[in-house]
Amino acid sequence: MSGPNPSDRARAYHERTKHQPGRSAAGPHGLDWANKPDPFRTWVDAQTVALPLPAVGLATTYADCLRPGAVRARPINLESVAVLFELSLGLAAWKSVGPQRWALRCNPSSGNLHPTEGYLVCPSVDGLAGGVYHYNSGEHVLELRARPDPGAWSRAWQDRTSGQDSGEDKYRPRGVLVGLSSIHWREAWKYGERAYRYCQLDVGHAVGAFSYAAAALGWQARCLLHWGDDDISRLLGLPRDEADNAPDAESPELLLCIGPETAAPPAASLLDGLHEASWEGVPNRLSARRRIWDVIPEVAQACRLPGDAKRHATGWRPAGLPPLTPTRSVLAARLIRQRRSAQAYDGVTHMAAADFFRLLDATLPREGVPPLAPLGWEPRVHLLLFVHRVEGVSPGLYLLPRRPGVVETLRPALDPEHSFEPVPGAPDHLPLVRLQRLDVRDLAAALSCQQDIAGDSAFAVGMVAELEYGLDRGPWWYRRLYWEAGAVGQALYLDAEAVGLRGTGIGCFYDDPVHRLLGLPDGRFQSLYHFTVGSPIKDRRLATHPPYAHLERFTTS
Repeated sequence: MSGPNPSDRARAYHERTKHQPGRSAAGPHGLDWANKPDPFRTWVDAQTVALPLPAVGLATTYADCLRPGAVRARPINLESVAVLFELSLGLAAWKSVGPQRWALRCNPSSGNLHPTEGYLVCPSVDGLAGGVYHYNSGEHVLELRARPDPGAWSRAWQDRTSGQDSGEDKYRPRGVLVGLSSIHWREAWKYGERAYRYCQLDVGHAVGAFSYAAAALGWQARCLLHWGDDDISRLLGLPRDEADNAPDAESPELLLCIGPETAAPPAASLLDGLHEASWEGVPNRLSARRRIWDVIPEVAQACRLPGDAKRHATGWRPAGLPPLTPTRSVLAARLIRQRRSAQAYDGVTHMAAADFFRLLDATLPREGVPPLAPLGWEPRVHLLLFVHRVEGVSPGLYLLPRRPGVVETLRPALDPEHSFEPVPGAPDHLPLVRLQRLDVRDLAAALSCQQDIAGDSAFAVGMVAELEYGLDRGPWWYRRLYWEAGAVGQALYLDAEAVGLRGTGIGCFYDDPVHRLLGLPDGRFQSLYHFTVGSPIKDRRLATHPPYAHLERFTTS
C-alpha cells in the first residue's frame, strides 16, 4: 500500500481488505490462543480511584433519553462520572460455559475483543481531583495518568462569569472530556488486515454508548472534531507511534465533550495546563508476542487528522423531525446493560410494522437525541434493507437514504430494475423506498459470508457510505464514515432491545457483490457494515453472572 496521497492509501487499504466469494481478506490461518490479547488495559503503578455502581438506582427511562430536556441534568461529580462510564464502557455481565468465562460490556465490539480504550479529562469536581484518567472497565476504577498543576489546570477550565457576591471569576464545571483510543492488535489477533475497519466501527459504537449514558444523566455529548491526533495523544498521554509502546500501542481516535453543557476548554489551554504535569503508570503488556499486520499502521498513519485540518461539517444541524414514537417503558440503565449480540435467530418470528418503522426512524439524526447527535456532520451512510419478516411489509430489497438528495444522486446510476416505490404505512418523514419485491433471505445470508443469521432475522441491513465524498475532503473521513456506521448500529442495537427483539453487527460480508446488487458503477458508494435484527434463540448452555461480583468492594458488607 504505497503512494504519496494519504486518501489514495486509504482507498487502497479498503480495496485490499475486501472479502470476495472464495477469497477473504488476509488474516491469521489459525487463532494463537496462547497469545490472545488481555481484554483489559491497565496502567501499572498508577494511583486508582474506585468508582461506585450507582446506575442501578437511576430512574431515567429509555424513552426519556430520546426526548431532549426530559431529564433534569445531574451535577458533575464522582457519582455521575461513575454512571457515565458504567453505562458506556463498563461490564454488563459475565458469561460462562463449564470452565470458560468471559466478560460482556455495555458497548458492542467486533468479536468481543474491545480495542477501544476510554480516558477522562476533567476539572476538579466533588469527589474527584482534576487530571487525566484511564478507565479500567475490569476493575471499574479510574487510573490517574496525569496530575497537572492545580492552578494552571483550574485556569484552563475557568468559566469566566462574574460571581454575584465577590465580583470575582468563579469556577463552575460545565462538562468533562472523554478521549477514545484504539489498540489495533486486539482486533488484528483474530481478523488480520481487516481489523482497522472493525476498530473504527467500535469507536462509533462507543460514541453511541457514551451518548446514551450522557442522556440518562440529562447531559449532552459532542465530538470535538477540530482536535488533531497528535494533540489528542499529548492530552491523553498516549505513545506517539507503534515503536514507543510495542507491541500494544494505542492510536488516538477522538475527544467527546460531555456534560450539562458542551462548551469545551480551548485545546491550547488544556495542553499548557499539562506542561508540567506528573505522569503516572506503565501500560500492561497484552500478549507475550504478536503480529501486527504492516498495512494497519500504514493506513492508521495515512488517516491521521492533522491539527490544522478544517472541520468540513461546521454549522450543519439536522432537519426538524417529529419526535420518535415511544417504546415500551423500560429503565435506560436496564436496557443498556441487557444489550447483547444475537448469536442466532429463530427464522420464524415476524416483527410489527410499527416497530420496524420505529427502528429505522431511530437511525435518522435529531438535534440532541442519542446516539447520532454527537457526530456533527450531515449523514453520509445509508441503509440497504433486506426485509424478510415484517408484518404488512412485503419481503424484498429496500433503501433508506439518510440525507435529502441522495436518491436523486443514486437513481440514475443504479440498476434500472429498481422501482423506488413508496412503502405503504411508513411515516411521511421516513424516506424509505422499495427497490424490489422478492424473497431475499438466501441473498442476505450469501452476501454476509454465508451466515444464516442474516436470512433468519426479521430484516438485515447493509450500510452503504459515500466513500468518495469523504476521502475527497481528507483521509481522516475514512474513519468518520465508520464511526457513523457504528453509531447507526448502536441505535439499532438499543431500539431492537426496546421492542423486545435483538440485533447483531456483522463485519464479514462480500463487499463488491453488495455493490453489484445495487448496480453501483464505481467506488463512490461502498458497503461498510452489515447488521441484523430478529427474535433470538437463547443458548441454554450459557450461565450469566453479575458484572462486578468479582470485586471485593461490591461483594462484602
